[in-house]
This record gives sequence, C-alpha cells and structure tokens, in this order.
Amino acid sequence: MTNYETLDFTDLLAISTDGVVTHSLVRDVTLPSGNILALVTLDNGIDHTRPNTLGPHSLLEFDSLLVDLAARARNGEIQAVGITGKPYILAAGADLSKVQDIPSVAVARKLSQLGHRALGRLAELGVPSFVFINGLALGGGLEIALNATYRTVDASAPALALPETFLGLVPGWGGAFLLPNLVGIENALKIIIENPLKSNRMMSARDARDLGVADVMFDSVRFLEDSLQWADGVLGGTIKVKRPHEPSKAERLVKWDIAIKMARSMLETKLGTVAKAPYVALDLMSAAKSGTKADGFAREDEALATLIAGDQFSASIYAFNLVQKRAKRPAGAPDRKLARPVTKVGIIGAGLMARQFALLFVRRLQVPVLLTDINQERLDLALAYIHDQIATLKEKGRIGDDEAKRLNALVSTTTNLSDFSDADWVIEAIFEELTAKQDVFADVEKYAPDSAIFATNTSSLSVDAIGSKLLHPERLVGFHFFNPVAVMPLLEVVRASKTDDAALATAMDTAKALQKSAVITTDSPGFVVNRLLARLLGEAMHAIDNGTPLAVIDGGLKPFGLPMTPCELLELVGLKVGAHVLDTHYAAFPDRFYRSDNLHALADHGKLLARDKKGAVTGFDKGAEAIIRGGSSPITQDEFRVRVEDGLADEIHRMLDEKVVVGAEDIDLCMILGAGWPFQMGGVTPYLDRVGASQRAFGGTFHTPLIRGVV
Repeated sequence: MTNYETLDFTDLLAISTDGVVTHSLVRDVTLPSGNILALVTLDNGIDHTRPNTLGPHSLLEFDSLLVDLAARARNGEIQAVGITGKPYILAAGADLSKVQDIPSVAVARKLSQLGHRALGRLAELGVPSFVFINGLALGGGLEIALNATYRTVDASAPALALPETFLGLVPGWGGAFLLPNLVGIENALKIIIENPLKSNRMMSARDARDLGVADVMFDSVRFLEDSLQWADGVLGGTIKVKRPHEPSKAERLVKWDIAIKMARSMLETKLGTVAKAPYVALDLMSAAKSGTKADGFAREDEALATLIAGDQFSASIYAFNLVQKRAKRPAGAPDRKLARPVTKVGIIGAGLMARQFALLFVRRLQVPVLLTDINQERLDLALAYIHDQIATLKEKGRIGDDEAKRLNALVSTTTNLSDFSDADWVIEAIFEELTAKQDVFADVEKYAPDSAIFATNTSSLSVDAIGSKLLHPERLVGFHFFNPVAVMPLLEVVRASKTDDAALATAMDTAKALQKSAVITTDSPGFVVNRLLARLLGEAMHAIDNGTPLAVIDGGLKPFGLPMTPCELLELVGLKVGAHVLDTHYAAFPDRFYRSDNLHALADHGKLLARDKKGAVTGFDKGAEAIIRGGSSPITQDEFRVRVEDGLADEIHRMLDEKVVVGAEDIDLCMILGAGWPFQMGGVTPYLDRVGASQRAFGGTFHTPLIRGVV
C-alpha cells in the first residue's frame, strides 16, 4: 500500500508555477462549552468571481497546516478542527488549468496521491473534523467535506456536485469510496453518475442534506454561528448525529451489486460504451462496498492517473473550455453598448414553438409578452398552455405564488397587429414557408416602432429572403432555437447581409438574458447544426436507398457516442421536417447533399421505429422497412461511418471557407450544445482530425497540433 508520507511532489509542483494559490488561514474559536475549535478558512485572496481551487501548492499548504493541527490536538490545545471557505465559496475543486501539461501517468498519479494525503488527514487529526459548506462545493471541494467527520451546509449554497465524469475523470480524492459508504450506493450513483450526465446537474443545499451528504442545514444569516454551536453540541454529546442513508449489511450483500448492474445497463443504453470515465467510476463504487479506505484510495489513484494521462480527458477539457469560455465571449459579437432595451416582446404565432417562446421570454426577461395569430381559438389554447406551465412551475416550488401571478399577468394575446406598436422585440414562430414569413413581417412592420428588432426562428430558410419585403431589413436577425426551447442551451444568431450592428447586439444581449449560449453565423442554408445534420442524414438516406439495412445505419455511428441514432434523430425532428431539411439543402448544394423519395414516403407513412406501449424503441417499423426495401449496393457499418466522417469534414471545411462562423471552435460549440455531441469526444473537428477524415477530405487538419481524444 502506498505510503503517502514518503512521496516527493517536486515534479508535480514544477508544472504549477503560476497558478493562484488558495491559502489555508487558521484561527482558534472558543466554543460555548470552552472547547477550542481551530477554524480553517480557504481563501485565494480574490473576490467571489474567482472560486477557490486546489492546485498542488494549495494542497501542500493545506496538508502542512493539518499536520500542525494534529500536533496541537495531541497536545490538548484544540478539541476540533473546522473547515470553511471565503464568502459564498468552499472550493470549486482541483485546479485543472495545468493538468493537461502533466507529462506522464506517474506524475498524474501524484496529483491524486497528494489530494488523498492532504484531505485524508481530516480523518487522522485525533479530534473530530467539521466542514462548514458555506457555498459552492464542486469536485475536490466537496471531497474535502467527505473526508471530514461531520458536515453542515448553508441553505443558500448554490451548487454542490461531483462533476468529474462529465469531464472524463472520476472523483479521485476519496469521493468514489467515501460517498457510497456515507449515503448508500443509490444516492452515490445519482451524484457521481446520473447528475453529471444530465447536463452536469448540481445538488442544492437541501438536496445535499436530504441525500445525506450534509448532516444538517442552517440558514445563511447565522450559518457559521449555528454551525459552530452545532459542532459544540456534537463534541459535548448533546447532539447525536443520525445517518439513515448509511449502507446496511443487507445493502452491501444484495442491493449494492444490483444497483451497479442497473446503472451499467442504463449507461450502455443512453451513452453507449465510448465514454470511459463513467464506467471507471462504476468499477470504483462497486469495489467500495468492502475493503479498507486505503484500498479505495489506492484504486482511485490508479484510475485518476490513467484518465488524466489518457485522451478523453484532453478532449473533454477542450469541450469544457468551449462551453465555459467561448460561449460566454461569442466570436464576432458587436459592442454590447449598441444593444437596444427590450421592454415588450411580440410573438407571431400560437403553435408549440410560439408557446415555448412566450414562457421563456416572460420568465427570463420579466416583461410583457404579446402573442398574435389570425385565429383567436389558437391564441386561447396557447394562453391556457402557458398558464398551465406556470402553474406547474409553482407546484414544483420553482416559483412562488406572487411570481406566478405576475407572469400570468404579463402574457396576453391579440389578433390585431396594431397592438405591436410598442413592442421592442418581435419574433415569428410560424411554419417554414418563405412567403408566409415574408408577408407576416411586412404586415407587422406597418405597426411596430421604427426601433423594434425583428427575429425569425427559421431553421433552414434564408434570413435575407425572409426580410426581402421589409422596408428596413437591417433590423431583421435570425434567432434559431432548438427544441425543447427551455432545455436546449444553443441559439444560432444569424447575421444576414443587411443586418446592422444594433440588431445583432440586441439579439446577443437578449440571448444572454434568456440564459442561452449564442453562436453568430452568417445567412447560409441550415446555418451550422442543421447543415451538418443534413449532411449526416443525407448520407444515411443514400445508404438506405442503396439497400443498407436500418440496423447497419444505426450501428455505424455508435463510436460517435451520440445521444441518439440516425433513425431516432429522424423521428425526433419529424420525418416531414427531415425531408424538408434534406430538400432545402439539396436545392442549395445538389453536388453533395441528397434528396430521398423514400424519406418522403416514410414521412407519409408516419414512423420509422417500432415502440412499445411506454414509448420505448423495440426495433424498426415493419411498414417502414417495406417502404425502403430494395437497393443493390449495401455498405457495411464501417463504410457508412467513414462516409459520414468524410462528409462532415468536407462540409465543415467548406463552411469555414465560406466564413459561416469565425472558427472551427464555433462549429464544435454548436454541435456540443445543439446536437448533443459528447464532451468526451472533444468536439467534432478534433475528432475528424484524429480519425484522418480531415486529411482525406481536404488534405489538412482543423487543428494543429491535434487535440487528443477518443477515436
């Protein structure tokens, strides 16, 4: 077993020379009973805009302090140790800024070993240790708490999580062993596997308390005072800590393995087998049901070292940086000072998308939202839907009664376009027909103020063409949402040839207020996501029409690790919509996009997949298979995958030449946020470089040097 005390971390420190150090500041607190608690505050000396992180220098300082505190405990100078953080933040986990510079598995192993040595001391002080989770606690920050004897949490703490599997890693400072032994295997699976893979979902303070991560929760006003008083009660024996979620012997004998097996099956179904980290985490948690903590820590050392030195982590960090940095500073955005205020929103249409828009705009902007349609009955149904959704939000506790009333009051309907006379932002959400969109904007322009910005949610039509009947086409911008509107984070903001900076700046400002990640594109068929999906689906339909079985098509893209197969994607977007998208792209680029009569026949048939009564896919629809039967040139799964890879590389290269977006990173961001391209693949362009598709398609690469990742 590794002796952490004898390890030399010089080589680890050498790659972390310029990072911000989170210091461990200590002071003695005399508790009401007279006991002395040494209170350690983690603080990087920067305000709350820069969370505490734990790099090698920070960990060694923390480690050294705990050695000193253990000596003081032996001398009877202190009776407990408490850990908390600077205002609003405990710690955001390991400092990953230099992790990609780690040169070998051996050095990567030392990062895990140093974390285990430092944090593990919280259980070896000779006196109880308490962590007062006063705010953000992610990854290694939460593992500080898990290594302690007791934990309290501030009721206002915004996010607690072990998000490592989302980044291609595993909790490697004790989390994979300690958490299931604290809260039970099912709760641990939720926190370590399920939450990260659901768009990196975080726990609230209440979640942490209810799941057993924290022993008790206190209000913010007196959080530290109440935590210290509670700790004093625990030390004095007047407070008995009960942990109902701690696994029993029966759970370890029976429930544990069953839960792991079910989680593995779920992962294989939803994620495929491309991503490594979730399965490594499962193996660690499976082994955690027995054996010593030292055994568990040693397993974490090896697992984390292998993943850090491997390709998936490098790819995941590239994708993470896109979402965390580039998405927040969109390339090509004009000066925000040019944005016009939006004090009233007008929505043209009353269908499903229009209803979703209304709910999103009223919740995020908190301004009046007015829907219009030629049919009052449709408007009444739309308003009833919005009111029902607001009522559901209230029932779930996401909004209060007063806010529900306010939101309901802010939404109204009209059949009279003159009511748009004070709308600052007008967005259409009608069917994809060019003349209809042209005419509706020309009509509303007669009534809307000259300062109003117009937006179209078209997914494939030309924004320039839509604005051709406007007197002032410079105020029209594309504003392409993805369905479901409330969930999907991407917005493609389309700058047409006549769109001015004020319109674009207002669109970008509005996207930010809606809490969406916006990527600016030029006015090109399909913009980014639909253009690439059309190329992918075109390759699929071409192969199907030539006799390739549906099962081969769906199996061919499994190495991509996409959230759904090509057939599932077609059914999700709708077969008629899919046929329309392919037709649109074929009309624009007949040399490389594909039009399929079979797809139109499938659209008329209405389905492609067979499902059971609960909606689960059971295979392919027999009628659909009969429609596509024929073709004399079937291809294999590998041949289909290569055709898709080469087609995507070719199309992206053309898009960059056409300056559809500023750079390849924007295309990667669109595919991650709008098409579910997996984080562990690190973006579509690095993947195409790695598999040689870029070289085959255009004789080069999108990135130099190549970004490592899974192939």
